[in-house]
Amino acid sequence: MMSDKKNYIIRELQRDETALLKDFLYEAIFVPEGTEPPEREIIEKPELRVYTDDFGGHEGDNCLVAEIDGQVVGAVWTRIMNDYGHVDDETPSFAISLYQEYRGQGIGSQLMVRMLEVLRKQGYGQASLAVQKANYAVRMYEKVGFKRIDENEEEYIMVCKLQETSV
Repeated sequence: MMSDKKNYIIRELQRDETALLKDFLYEAIFVPEGTEPPEREIIEKPELRVYTDDFGGHEGDNCLVAEIDGQVVGAVWTRIMNDYGHVDDETPSFAISLYQEYRGQGIGSQLMVRMLEVLRKQGYGQASLAVQKANYAVRMYEKVGFKRIDENEEEYIMVCKLQETSV
């Protein structure tokens, strides 16, 4: 039986590809069923630019991409920033996004797992993210090790412990 899943590779984002992060940032905006997506210019708002401005030049900046047939179809990136998922100044926050047609195939989970390994090797104690409660990705984040530590009306703040703590 043939699988319709395409083979993909996961690799580091190249320096000349950082503009792709704006595409993926826009794709990462959760649009609940039945609502209109926001205008593309939304990614230029200061609270969203913290995810992409001068990427690669800050502590905690890491990015992995999934590539199929030479095309980048998804990205996961981390940065220590004052974003929605900010818990402290030593914890990198996650952003992840896949183009719509590549979701639900396990690519996002693999990107998350690989990025958690990168952060572990770099010695970070934990990683964080914020996710809207209605977003189906909550289950994926829990599967790869994130736990809910806080919430507000719309979002969960989730943290994944990266280092074994000795008792």
